[in-house]
Order: sequence, then C-alpha cells, then structure tokens
Amino acid sequence: MTPTATPPAKTRATEAAYDAIEQLIATLQLEPNQPIVESDLIALTGLGRTPIREALMRLVARGLIEQQPRRGLRVSEIRIAEHLILIDTRRVLERLIATSSARRATPDQRAKILQSAQDMVAAAGRGDLAGYMQADQALDRVNHEACRNPYAVQAIVPMIIQCRRFWYAYQHEGDLERGAHCHLMEAEGIYANDAERAVAGADALMDYLSEFTHTVIEA
Repeated sequence: MTPTATPPAKTRATEAAYDAIEQLIATLQLEPNQPIVESDLIALTGLGRTPIREALMRLVARGLIEQQPRRGLRVSEIRIAEHLILIDTRRVLERLIATSSARRATPDQRAKILQSAQDMVAAAGRGDLAGYMQADQALDRVNHEACRNPYAVQAIVPMIIQCRRFWYAYQHEGDLERGAHCHLMEAEGIYANDAERAVAGADALMDYLSEFTHTVIEA
C-alpha cells in the first residue's frame, strides 16, 4: 500500500491560515464590515504574509470577505434579509450530504459522527458554547468526508460559516439543546445506514435555523 503523501509545508500553512481566519470571522472576532489588516492577522495567527494572503483570496471567493475598489478588503456584512434564502439553499445540500453519508460512510466515520453529535448534546446540556461549536465542527468535517461529494461540500461550507456567524451574532435568541438534538437525529440516521432518518434530522435542523432567523427578523 502506498503511504498517503504529506501536503507541502506551503499548503499546510495556507490551510492553517484559512482555518484561523474563518474561525475569527465565524465567531465575530473579526466583525462584519471590519477592514482587513494583514499585519493584524499575521500577529493573531503567527503565520506569514503569503499564506495569509492566499487564505484571504479563498475567503473572498467564498463571500466571507469582500474586495472594495480602492479600499482593500473587509469582512462581509451579515445580510439578515437574505439569510432565509441561504437556509433554503443549504437545505437542499444538507439533504444530499445526509443521504450520501448514510449510504457511504465507513464504520469508523459513522461512529465519529455519532460521537460528535452526542458531544454536542452534552455541551448544550451544560451550556458550553465553545464545546458545542467544537463538536459541531468535528461532526461537519467527518460528515463531509463521509458523503464522498466534494462538489456539495465546496458549495455548502460557506453557507455553514454564514449560519454559524449569524448564530453568534444573535445567540440570545438561540436554543442550543434543540440544535444539538437535530444533529443527533441526523447522526443516528447516518450511523444506522438509514438515509430517510438522516434526512429528517437535516430537515429538522434547517427548520430550526429558519425559525431562529424569523425570530431575529421579527424581534
């Protein structure tokens, strides 16, 4: 068996920079409309100028950072009025990914997906937002690998980040426990190779996010 090649150091640095900046945006440490200052990001991440710049270009392509003529880069706005459209679009992709993971996941992936969902439920029960988000991201990573559909994953990742950022901005209206149980329903369906149950969980999560968005809009 040929060993898996180790990614070049440059690629690893760019991925690290992307993950770090994405997290800063999703958790509102980089606020909507905030100008992007490369030197600040270098100091925050401990990474070099080249991987930071490459990561920023990826984030521009995914709509999380905007290029302004003659004014440089800034973090994109949270567009409340468009968020329901985003959720409707995300629902289609979530259903596809849930179905594919239920059919294609390996036993190890099924176990990891279920464990991550159980970790989300436990974190929600103790009000641990950081633990909840960490488990949520772990579940997404394995689920996206398990579905074997890189095109769906590439399309949905920016939507997930926008939803996570929206949640951080309006978390006082949120319900961690409900969100966790929706994830658990989907995870249990994937674990049991039950595509219908997995899709029902994905739909329940999108229903919750839609209701949450309506609550924010109407507040």
